[in-house]
Amino acid sequence: MSAQSHGFSLKEWIFTTDHKRIGILYLIGSVAAFAVAGIMALLIRVEQSSLGPTVFGSIEDAGNHYNTFLYFHGAAMILGFLIPGLTGFAANYFLPLMIGAKDVAFPRINALSVWLFWAGIVMALLTFLVPDGPDVMWTGYPPYSIKTGANTAFYVFTVHLMGFASILGAVNFLVTVIYMRAPGMGWNQLNMFVWSTVTAFIIQLVFVPVLAAAVTMLLFDKYLGTNFFNPDLGGDVLLYQNLFWFYSHPAVYVILLPALGILFEIVSTMSKNPIFNYKAAVYGGMWGIVLISGEVWVHHLYVSGMPNWIRIGQMVSTLLISVPVGLLTISLFGTLFRGAITYNVSMTYAVSCLFLFLIGGLTGIPLAMTALDLHLSETAFVHAHFHYIMGIFAAFSVFAAVYHWFPKMTGKIANERTGKIGFWFNFIGVNVTFIPLFKIGVEGMPRRYFDYQMFPQFETYHMIAMVGALLIAVGIAITILNWIMSAAKGERAPENPWNSASLEWTHCPSPPGPGNFPKDVVVTADWTPYDYGRKK
Repeated sequence: MSAQSHGFSLKEWIFTTDHKRIGILYLIGSVAAFAVAGIMALLIRVEQSSLGPTVFGSIEDAGNHYNTFLYFHGAAMILGFLIPGLTGFAANYFLPLMIGAKDVAFPRINALSVWLFWAGIVMALLTFLVPDGPDVMWTGYPPYSIKTGANTAFYVFTVHLMGFASILGAVNFLVTVIYMRAPGMGWNQLNMFVWSTVTAFIIQLVFVPVLAAAVTMLLFDKYLGTNFFNPDLGGDVLLYQNLFWFYSHPAVYVILLPALGILFEIVSTMSKNPIFNYKAAVYGGMWGIVLISGEVWVHHLYVSGMPNWIRIGQMVSTLLISVPVGLLTISLFGTLFRGAITYNVSMTYAVSCLFLFLIGGLTGIPLAMTALDLHLSETAFVHAHFHYIMGIFAAFSVFAAVYHWFPKMTGKIANERTGKIGFWFNFIGVNVTFIPLFKIGVEGMPRRYFDYQMFPQFETYHMIAMVGALLIAVGIAITILNWIMSAAKGERAPENPWNSASLEWTHCPSPPGPGNFPKDVVVTADWTPYDYGRKK
């Protein structure tokens, strides 16, 4: 009998060092951040649905609140949902099970990391309670963030808390994978999700300190009188932008890699095929991204002051990173080839991610080209591209993960019919929301404008986008409610409902008890987590 079946104890959950419970705490916190950030997104779309102030009565109130909505939506979605949902929830719960480990290397440090994350969530929510809440976007760009009444300290401390939590997690899981794999398990026998998490955490370890340094300098400028970024006293705002994006573009791959790792697990299991071109995907795709990810940040700054030769060099490196990403994409589609595919809810989300990834990837090519990006930068085209390639793609991968491993976490099957209803609301809503933004972005609609009376021809497109956002809101509500109801009253799941070959399904009960595995796991030289037979 597993520990979870002994009843709920608040004290046990607060002081737990069990990686599975810590993973659930990450999931609850990240979904809470997602829900509030989603409400902010809905308010943004309602505000833009018509010319002039929509949600609030005056231009000044609408502008101030709109900026706060944008700040919370961006910061909470990226720092509070996507990164913690993928490298906090999914890595904590599934990675030790996939490598046959009884726990993580440093359980107490793991517990500290989740409560630092929760402290960051609380700090972000205080945005709506303090009279001078931050409205500096998720970027915190100076000189605005150091010269206005915005509470920059809230922004900086939120980044510090969540960044420190991610660094602790990175050290913990890298040590876990290196030293705690089951006896006999070689590097080429690791699950794709394990590889994707390892590479994502290496990126975090290298680049998070750069972001921490940048926002700390911002804090010093605002409150201690230093002048790193104050142009009036010799500071350089471009220095901050370069430091910020030197982390924040690699952060895209911190999200992308685990999201793709989840898709590999689901696609292989639900098509009953081994991973196509496993070694090329791991060493060429994932490690290729690690090597190139730190050389592509300047495409965010093509319209900033810099020599043309830097733009050209960064254009080349930005295009070059499409090679390892392409290897991963080919591997995913190859894994589907001639598979015996089961389209349950998780697989439906996974296949939709391939479509979202394709649209996002193709629209990213013009943004890598300097001549085109100078026109498209800071338009709604970038907004739509980012949501396809990152925001919605990664969110759908988290939803797919919850549905796929729901029997493992709860011992029950999530309701398939309700799950697919939620999926179709989400998928249709996403496309109704963001496809119009591509068109008006090409025609010059700026990003981050709450009012656009100089572009009245775009009002109809914004109204359509608002309808799409409402559909997404309904889909998300159905999805979360389905998880809650299925966990409480769902049908009991078999031990291995998907007939997976991976260790978390074949060697431990659902849900796993203390120590994960009833007996020690030993892996043979010919074992693979994707042993579904090979095509002749």
